[in-house]
Amino acid sequence: MTTLISYTIFFASVLMLVALGGCFSEHSGVINLGLEGVMVFGALGGALGMRYLANMPPFMMVVCCMLMAVLFGMVYSLLLAVAAINFKADQTLVGTAMNLLGTAGATVIVKALNMAADPNNTSSEIVYVQAKKYFMVNILGLEISYLMFAAVVLLVISYLVLYRTRFGLRLQACGEHPQAAASVGINVFKMRYAGVLISGFLGGLGGLMYILGGVSQWKFEVGVAGFGFLSLAVMIFGQWKPLRIAAVALLFGLFRSLSNTYNAFPFLVNLNLPGSVYNMLPYIVSLVVLALTSKNSHAPKAEGIPYDKGMR
Repeated sequence: MTTLISYTIFFASVLMLVALGGCFSEHSGVINLGLEGVMVFGALGGALGMRYLANMPPFMMVVCCMLMAVLFGMVYSLLLAVAAINFKADQTLVGTAMNLLGTAGATVIVKALNMAADPNNTSSEIVYVQAKKYFMVNILGLEISYLMFAAVVLLVISYLVLYRTRFGLRLQACGEHPQAAASVGINVFKMRYAGVLISGFLGGLGGLMYILGGVSQWKFEVGVAGFGFLSLAVMIFGQWKPLRIAAVALLFGLFRSLSNTYNAFPFLVNLNLPGSVYNMLPYIVSLVVLALTSKNSHAPKAEGIPYDKGMR
């Protein structure tokens, strides 16, 4: 049971962070389907930090790795911002391309770095066994990452920013009716850039957190196992509201954790189901949830629609 709780909190924290990132982007009016790619590049930044900064004092190393993860995520999200905001490209196609490019690009970068250090090393793997321990703490038998505490703090900040600040209200206005927002002096382009960059910040941090779960190295060929898409489902089921997103993330995190811990529950083992069924469970649940709730979803009205000053 302890392991189940630990995994549930871990997976829920990752899903919540990335879903909150998507929430900010879509509230600004830009659909970020490229969260999977953003997570991969955030993970790349954090893994490179753990690889090359492992000799720094622990606290500084953790902070620097987090900064590298969010920086990589934000820079990568600029691809979406430039294409969708400046060039008015189809946001769905751009996000899909970012997901494909994310895993492939990270794999090429890691292989190039490994070959530069050792010509015989053509793997896409980064080992960070020495650094990982500094991100973890044991509380009441649960192995908790410091990033989980950061996720809770960022949830509170996200709620306050969206509903208690002028910036948040302006951001939401740009996602609901950008022409009306522009008519009162709000710079829609800047607000949409801000929304996308915040999604890169949170998505990159979520990517770093994901690769810290249970292993001491990461092979970038495998990406992040569809967690970016699961986060989109969490965001939609959570109705683009931070507190609902947190609750839904816990539910999805529970289903995802079962794939790692079902052997500990006799009643699940007695079902004689293949382990692959439990691995597929969160994705099946996301399809069912989206099919049942999509008609009642209340997405920002202007999401996915390029802003045109001449439109009314």
